[in-house]
Amino acid sequence: MIHQPILLVVDDEPSNIELLAVMLDDQYELRFAVSGQDALAAMKELPKPDLVLLDVMLPDMNGYAICQRMKEDPATADIPVIFVTSLGDPEQEERGFSVGGADYIVKPCRALSIKARIRNQLEMKRTRELLHRLAITDGLTSLANRRHFDEALKQETQRLQRQGGQLSLVLIDVDFFKRFNDYYGHPAGDECLKRIAAVIAAELRRPADLTARIGGEEFACLLPETSLEGAYIVAERIRKTVLSLKMPHQTSTISEYVTVSMGIAASHGSDASPLYQRADIQLYLAKTSGRNRVVQDVALV
Repeated sequence: MIHQPILLVVDDEPSNIELLAVMLDDQYELRFAVSGQDALAAMKELPKPDLVLLDVMLPDMNGYAICQRMKEDPATADIPVIFVTSLGDPEQEERGFSVGGADYIVKPCRALSIKARIRNQLEMKRTRELLHRLAITDGLTSLANRRHFDEALKQETQRLQRQGGQLSLVLIDVDFFKRFNDYYGHPAGDECLKRIAAVIAAELRRPADLTARIGGEEFACLLPETSLEGAYIVAERIRKTVLSLKMPHQTSTISEYVTVSMGIAASHGSDASPLYQRADIQLYLAKTSGRNRVVQDVALV
């Protein structure tokens, strides 16, 4: 089924709601709110609206305040707002744009005009989302890239400091990958990385987990609300599954197949000690103690 874009119409006049419904119901999934508080609550409902049609004059707060609240909240800041209002003087229009409005339409609305302006805003939103995905995605493996990983690690560390809980990090390195590339060639090396990335992604099943390619042959798994023991179980599954692929590696000195080494660290409570550095130390120990193994931060066991 093709997903229809979701529009949230915010207006306290039944006649205006009915008019917009007649104009737009055949092309969009419509939701309605008749007050500012209802609108702010509706914007958080999943799936979130793709666009908001917002009146300025509402019973509990004006549309400018609603738009400003939206733009200050990371959860709703990316939703475009089109003001649809009877306030047609230039000062009001300027105010609408100054608080983050994407467009400003003066009532009475013409169907062709409002449809065109909605289409334009939705198309621009899709383009922004595509560019954002490209900016945070590794082109070879389709995992998150280093930029995305660094931002997610920062956000999760801040969450840990505020709320407590658990956070684990698994760092993964493909053993003797430079030798593999030199022997089999870069196309084979790329295919090897893609197959390992697919294994890692398949093992991380929760929406909050993040899998990233953070270097040439280096990967990371960020696991919110996961203990060190839980992260070790995930890491061991990844290690064994990669080995089970039986990708030949003639130049490895530890196995006839491609293997990975892994290091794990975890933070608990409001502990904000450098998680990445501690996991990196464990990865180093895994590589210097024979490779094809998982080493965890024994200080936390």
